[in-house]
Amino acid sequence: MGGVQRTPAESVRALSEAIEIIRGIWNVFSPGMIRIGGKHYRVSDTMRGPQPAHNISIWVPAARRHIRQLVGRKADGWISERAWMTDVGEKLALGNRIIDEAATEAGRDPRDVRRIFDHHGSFGQARCGFLQDPPAQWVEMLLLSVIEHGVSTFILVGDDPRAIQRFGGEVTPALREAVTRDRQAAGMRTKEETKTKVARKGGESYLL
Repeated sequence: MGGVQRTPAESVRALSEAIEIIRGIWNVFSPGMIRIGGKHYRVSDTMRGPQPAHNISIWVPAARRHIRQLVGRKADGWISERAWMTDVGEKLALGNRIIDEAATEAGRDPRDVRRIFDHHGSFGQARCGFLQDPPAQWVEMLLLSVIEHGVSTFILVGDDPRAIQRFGGEVTPALREAVTRDRQAAGMRTKEETKTKVARKGGESYLL
């Protein structure tokens, strides 16, 4: 698209600088102008604002370790794309671990980083594979992502109106109910087990 070609390491550094500049512009309550002398992006004596009308989160898709570490240090959300995952549970656990460690080292609470699952899928009549099944099986598979890996937002990729309607009308409400039941049941578990699971869970908000 006409942009500068960068190595993977340069891309991570450039994104880090861009996030810093964006946050600086949005932060109208800090005194003075913005002065950031990055290697890829630089601003000098730039005015802050305008202030966003509402909170704006920075979500970053990240499949590699260094970009995940950047998410933990500076971003508000990790988009874990299904397309590159061969084992969803294993890859989510690995990504979470990297992000959590980076967030902790940066003095952040890892739970402040939203976990977003970006996926394709279709509704079949029988079990045909991950998210290729009837709605009930979708709920079963996505529930593990919520409970075990803290995913709190799901993005269904595609423009099939029937799939969007079924996802929003059948899967989402049933998934919310399943999450609620599991969290209520967690109150009957041992304190230590409950603490571990609550620390890993995210919110109950699902993006359609």
